[in-house]
Amino acid sequence: MSNKNENHQTVPLSVLLKRELANEKIERPEIVHGQASQSKKGEDFTLVKTECQRVVGDGVSTYSVFGLFDGHNGSAAAIYSKENLLNNVLAAMPSDLNRDEWVAALPRAFVAGFVKTDKEFQERAQTSGTTVTFVIIEGWVISVASVGDSRCILEPAEGGVYYLSADHRLEIDEEERLRITASGGEVGRLNTGGGAEIGPLRCWPGGLCLSRSIGDMDVGEFIVPVPYVKQMKLSSAGGRLIISSDGVWDALSAETALDCCRGMAPDAAAAQIVKDAVGHKGLRDDTTCIVIDILPHEKPLPLSQPKKQGKGVLFKSMFRKKPCDSSSNVEKEYIEPDMVEELYEEGSASLSERLDTKYPLCNMFKLFMCAVCQVEIKPGEGISIHSGSSNPGKLRPWDGPFLCSSCQEKREAMEGKRPSGRRRDSDSD
Repeated sequence: MSNKNENHQTVPLSVLLKRELANEKIERPEIVHGQASQSKKGEDFTLVKTECQRVVGDGVSTYSVFGLFDGHNGSAAAIYSKENLLNNVLAAMPSDLNRDEWVAALPRAFVAGFVKTDKEFQERAQTSGTTVTFVIIEGWVISVASVGDSRCILEPAEGGVYYLSADHRLEIDEEERLRITASGGEVGRLNTGGGAEIGPLRCWPGGLCLSRSIGDMDVGEFIVPVPYVKQMKLSSAGGRLIISSDGVWDALSAETALDCCRGMAPDAAAAQIVKDAVGHKGLRDDTTCIVIDILPHEKPLPLSQPKKQGKGVLFKSMFRKKPCDSSSNVEKEYIEPDMVEELYEEGSASLSERLDTKYPLCNMFKLFMCAVCQVEIKPGEGISIHSGSSNPGKLRPWDGPFLCSSCQEKREAMEGKRPSGRRRDSDSD
């Protein structure tokens, strides 16, 4: 989803992270959060984990995780996703990565983790579903993966509003409507008889008004769990994130939500947003909000400065260039700014596009592991994610990454290449 600041520049992630790592002592932000909720159906759930460690025991490589799961048709899918999604994402991350590799690998791991969670939950034969907005904050980099209509917005300290999630409502997303009908689904409004149609656009069978979710096995596998993913890097001035279920966004705009709690601490801000949303439209749905402030640590200015440091010394010292690193024109161009920058954005529903990687498989991703469920695959048994590609001259079918047969069936169902439910019917016999 696009943001309202159109003049930002997209900067290579490796450039930004190398720029930070050039300073031996990077000041990491302080993460302060608060949450509030008013329940109507009891189907909203949150996940908050701070001070997680990429490298166990080092006390430095920490990151924070925030998740919002808005269930429908019961709470089972939301609870299962809350309990298993993070582990499934982390299981898809290669081991022994440095910080820039770890952050760069997150978008692919998000996709694998979401699909694996959906596949495992559907194997339980429960018909519940859930939206997911899932946030990982590592240093000043914010990574967001989302399916459904819960949303995450960012207001940097510099001002402006960035939308870090997509709204997968069929009513507003024509591309998703076309994808579903091409995969064998039907999209239309509720027919009350006599030709009268009411309500939002829905996917039939099932009547779900979303095009992406986790669960919902009764609707059809063209309702896919492949998330929209966006990564942003904040400046060292920090910013505020708001993650809320549709109970908030059906009542308040992003700007209204930010304005109503300006100057408040995160816990009070979350409570105020929920209060205003419910006050505007009443408690029609579960209404949940998480507010996260990403703040610079306050530290005194040094008493004296080296002779050759002039104006802007604080910004320059934060992103100081390594003396030996002078070969890249790109890095020269972006070495000085301390500003909000977009790193990555992708919303395709295609697994072959989302699971492919620019990194050498031998270095980052295990060649003989299923790219989704991480089970070992014997040589010759894996199915390339490029199998069936419309451009076989460029993407050879024997090139990895690979899927196991079970995940390949899942992929075929999602892409409309086999009748939805065929595998489930055969499993239940």
